[in-house]
Amino acid sequence: MKPSNYIIILADDLGYGDLGCDGGRIIRTPNLDRMAAEGVRLTDFYASANVCSPSRAGLLTGQYAIRHGLAHEVIQPSDSIGLPPGAFTIPKALKPDYATALIGKWHLGHVAPHWPPMAYGFDAFYGLPYSHDMRPLALYAADAPDAPLTESRVDFPKLTQHFFERTLAFAEANQDRPFFILLALTAPHVPLRPNPDDLTGSPAGAYGEVVEEIDRNVGRLMERLRALGLEESTMVAFTSDNGPWFEGSSGPFRDRKGGAAWDGGYRVPFIARQPGTLPAGRVSGALASNLDLLPTLMALSGKAPPADLELDGRDLSAVLLGDAPSPHEEIVLFNNAQVAALRTARWKYIVRSYYRTYDIPLDRHGYPLLFDLEQDPGENYSVAALFPDVAAEMKARLERARDKYEPMAAAFPPYVAPASAADHPD
Repeated sequence: MKPSNYIIILADDLGYGDLGCDGGRIIRTPNLDRMAAEGVRLTDFYASANVCSPSRAGLLTGQYAIRHGLAHEVIQPSDSIGLPPGAFTIPKALKPDYATALIGKWHLGHVAPHWPPMAYGFDAFYGLPYSHDMRPLALYAADAPDAPLTESRVDFPKLTQHFFERTLAFAEANQDRPFFILLALTAPHVPLRPNPDDLTGSPAGAYGEVVEEIDRNVGRLMERLRALGLEESTMVAFTSDNGPWFEGSSGPFRDRKGGAAWDGGYRVPFIARQPGTLPAGRVSGALASNLDLLPTLMALSGKAPPADLELDGRDLSAVLLGDAPSPHEEIVLFNNAQVAALRTARWKYIVRSYYRTYDIPLDRHGYPLLFDLEQDPGENYSVAALFPDVAAEMKARLERARDKYEPMAAAFPPYVAPASAADHPD
């Protein structure tokens, strides 16, 4: 029996509250809502970082970005850093059985040896080296690991359309063998350039237009997979690299992209659908992370990670296929290379936040915060004084995480801020 195919759709800066299935009421997302109704939706799914590059590193490797020297901020056009070429990634993990493609945004290094993405196990690439608000910018493509990259002009309003078209073309070309596609969209990251040929008249303005275009293309993708006879053999997952930036909704959660320890920067949508394999209409509050995609896809494909590789992600297959509890006892949240918070099933312990330009170590000022997320998902009222034993346990967990992870940053050269005014945070 042919193994399942996998398509991961990764939105860029999409908020938890932007989808109807997660409580959104302004942007219209009927296809993603239907995808959730026909599949599994996780309500407590976290990006592994609150900004782009480290989150993408976590998704691809199943390891926190600090292990790879990418925890601090995002990669800028003037940088020469990137994901180490020896990193174990999802496409490498699925080789040699799977055809693999990256369609969309890379943003894990754009100079050798971190470029092109084929160095990390992808057979094909069509997309951008980094965010589409950075310069210089071109669209690159290669249809084989040893093929030269072609370069063309970026058609900003048509990026989402072209990325979905390329995804469908790759799926169709490889329909007789297993395939893995990471469809890494540039929307709804600014600049917002709605497709003039696919306007919906969204009540949420330009931001709503680009999200509704994503939704419409998800519907077209599902229809085409059905027509190709690939619907039941293909797991399609949808998520975001972090919370929303200047626009978008983080739902009931506090703060936004880049916002230190608060859930609004990390908590993102997650939907997975595969008719006949995943149960329809399942909603799970199991604690999960984009770190879990690598071990989960490996488990579903009958593969095991190298014995000497320590993953931070966990296998979610029992959560997706059944009604199992989370395989995580805790999830660590980083703000750059510092542990900012720690989440367990019920509790969240926060030790870093921002005020104006200040990155404040709350615990070193005698003000660590403990939140009961069952009662207060918006992280508004600390209950550390009411639950001192819980606060002490969470503090111990966080200190263990600090001791384990923060020294890893010392293995890499210190980050130097870009000198050019044209370089700015993603």
